[in-house]
Amino acid sequence: MQTLRNASDVQDARRLRDGVAELDPDRIDFEGRFDDRLQLDLDSLKSSIEANGQRVPILVRPYEGDRYSLIYGRRRLEACRELGIPIRAIVTETNGDQSLKDQLLENQERRDLSFIERALVAAALLEGDHFAEPERTARSVAEVLNLHEAGVSQLLGVVRNIGDDLIRAIGSAPGIGRPRWEELKKLLGQGTIDRRALINVALSAREPGSDASEDQSDQAFLAVLKMAKGKGAEKTGTGQSAPLTLPGIGTASLQANVRSKRLKIDLQAEDAAFVEWLDGHASEVLAELHERWKTSNS
Repeated sequence: MQTLRNASDVQDARRLRDGVAELDPDRIDFEGRFDDRLQLDLDSLKSSIEANGQRVPILVRPYEGDRYSLIYGRRRLEACRELGIPIRAIVTETNGDQSLKDQLLENQERRDLSFIERALVAAALLEGDHFAEPERTARSVAEVLNLHEAGVSQLLGVVRNIGDDLIRAIGSAPGIGRPRWEELKKLLGQGTIDRRALINVALSAREPGSDASEDQSDQAFLAVLKMAKGKGAEKTGTGQSAPLTLPGIGTASLQANVRSKRLKIDLQAEDAAFVEWLDGHASEVLAELHERWKTSNS
């Protein structure tokens, strides 16, 4: 009998009580709850509930007095609160660790977290108090997020190098995957870019009436990445010029790296004899150009 009582399906059944109840949204608290969403996006959900009712209950547990603590269903809770209607909820007896796992599992099943939301979740789980101290490890986080420990390390690297303030200015960016976040991380790792300017660009891209497309968060990220690339090239003095057309000579492109004091010229000449002459007089031509540079700066 004891073995049967401890079976996982029996334990899960005991966690639920009273079936589905209708509760006043104002009796449900979510302070201190793990927040794994950067954006709630309630408009379409409110329209759906108004037209079809709330089909999927939220999950809560008893709190203090006649109040409840939210486990999952934050968007549905906020939508019903704004609509001024009762919310359908399942009341369950569960501990804090299980509540966290239930919340993350339900959210990942109902709408995939974006890459950066998963990264913030990983950082918060490892650095917060959601796990007991002995369990606050990359392995525990990997188990909750269904990742390998190496995947957790990648997520943490992005958050720590880009910074929480810039990430939250950009938002969830659901259309932006790991490679482009890694690209931004590397650009910021140069330490030469004004992060405050990037934050301002992100916030401007998400302002009402801006030129951002339907998903302003994705556009905010792209605007930040574009500025970071430009500033990175400006600070390091790197970059390849557009091909130059030289009438009577040919075409050429230049690649400069001021930091390493290198200039590469790729010339496609129209006349082979000119290439032969330039090869024999390169030192004289460069010395003349150097003298012209010194004169222009005197």
